[in-house]
Amino acid sequence: MSVELAVLLANTAATWFMCGVIWFVQLVHYPLFARYARDDFRATMLDHQRRTGRVVAGPMLVEFVTAVAVVVCVRDSPLPWIGVALVGVWVYCTALVQIPLHNQLTASGFDSETHTRLVHANWIRVVAWTARAALSGWLLAGGR
Repeated sequence: MSVELAVLLANTAATWFMCGVIWFVQLVHYPLFARYARDDFRATMLDHQRRTGRVVAGPMLVEFVTAVAVVVCVRDSPLPWIGVALVGVWVYCTALVQIPLHNQLTASGFDSETHTRLVHANWIRVVAWTARAALSGWLLAGGR
């Protein structure tokens, strides 16, 4: 197996995994926040953050590193640069929007306005990861 193929496989696997996770979070998990018990909401949110971090930290790191590696391996196309830009979108949105909203819900308890902002803002990550999944699949299939 060539280095390029190994990088593309790792990138596609991590991206598709995260695409599945983000759709699950958007359609199932985040909406359920509104149904969590209010008297135990803070503890539930802390548990959510800890458990979710265990699931997504590795794949997010693999996706980040391999997105950059794809730029190095696939030099005959501008598409890998679009992939890196989309990684930048989900990194930015995660670090500067989603995490602060999670922290606000954890610190203050459930607030419907904050919860709505969390769900709505997450669509940016859903779109970015879905576009990355399509792009990584295209590159893996030999599209340039």
